[in-house]
Amino acid sequence: MRLAKYLAHCGVASRRASERLIAAGRVTVAGEVVTDPARDVEPSSGVAVDGGEVLPEPHETWMLNKPLDVTSTASEPGRRRAVTDLITSGRRLYPVGRLDADSTGLILLTNDGELANRLTHPRYGVPKRYRVRLARPIGEPELERLRGGVELDDGPTAPAEARRISGSEIEITIREGRNRQVRRMLERVGSRVAALERIRFGSLDLGDLPRGKARRLTRSELKLLWKDAG
Repeated sequence: MRLAKYLAHCGVASRRASERLIAAGRVTVAGEVVTDPARDVEPSSGVAVDGGEVLPEPHETWMLNKPLDVTSTASEPGRRRAVTDLITSGRRLYPVGRLDADSTGLILLTNDGELANRLTHPRYGVPKRYRVRLARPIGEPELERLRGGVELDDGPTAPAEARRISGSEIEITIREGRNRQVRRMLERVGSRVAALERIRFGSLDLGDLPRGKARRLTRSELKLLWKDAG
């Protein structure tokens, strides 16, 4: 198995993040630094990250209803809590994608690097739905602009699904994962986000999971997620 895929399979990080670890010289094989992510390895190869041996572990995937001011990182050296602090598991879990500290709602955590890679890679276009409370209501022309895609500083967005819930509330579904994308899209059509909550990721609904609580996904939910990820 290729080194980057092996690290992801072992729950160290996603495949892309594993490639960055390798490029930074933090990965050794049999005591020697390896910077080639395509290096073939197996459990007996003596793979280590920052001096700690890496071996495969059973996969776990959780969904969390993220509160405000909690960061989407595996660890948080500052004053704020990280999403991993809210889950009781002995596995090396890390978040699938990001959800801003000032946003709430559904975020996935896993030690299955292949699943994380597929769920976040633009190629697979896994949909993510958000409920947004706006500082200023928008009309049908602005919703149509969102549906057609808007021009951002880093290029045009793909078309989004957008519908009104109430005067100042909308739902928007995107299939990309750019930094603060929903907020920037709404600013581009003349409004501003007052509150943003992710309520769906692929086939998973947030449902009635309480804020700050997490649960492990069932086998049937995982099967649907893999289907979402192609």
